[in-house]
Amino acid sequence: MNKKVKVLFVCMGNICRSPTAEAVFRLYVENAGLSESILIDSAGTHDYHVGHAPDLRSQNAAAQRGYDMSSLRGRQVVSQDIENFDYVLAMDCANLAILRYLAPRECKKHPGLFLDYARHHREREVPDPYYGGETGFERVLDMVEDAAQGLLEHIQKTHF
Repeated sequence: MNKKVKVLFVCMGNICRSPTAEAVFRLYVENAGLSESILIDSAGTHDYHVGHAPDLRSQNAAAQRGYDMSSLRGRQVVSQDIENFDYVLAMDCANLAILRYLAPRECKKHPGLFLDYARHHREREVPDPYYGGETGFERVLDMVEDAAQGLLEHIQKTHF
């Protein structure tokens, strides 16, 4: 394979859900020996936290499971991302609608929902844990780990 598969995870502010997905998926990709073949990033649909590190609660919950988010910084998604990434995966339907609105008309790629790759969770959306308690961050990690494994299996079958 000559071209890297590019994956972008998107939530609202890029400080909880999408950086969690980036960190989890990155470790899964590293463990599969595919770091040189898959590019991973995350972004937010809003500019609330551009340049900020992920929420400390997200970082702490992730660290408890062996995921390092400390080097990640928030950024806002741009329309070119939808063209440039092979997989643009929203955490919920509201952010998916924004991504579809941002997609250039001539773009043949279509953003989707990250949880479409989950194998054990029936929910379609990863809930935003920002205003909830600590258990919300654990729930997000459970959902993200499930969908990340499913996504990696899909990419391995489809691209390698």
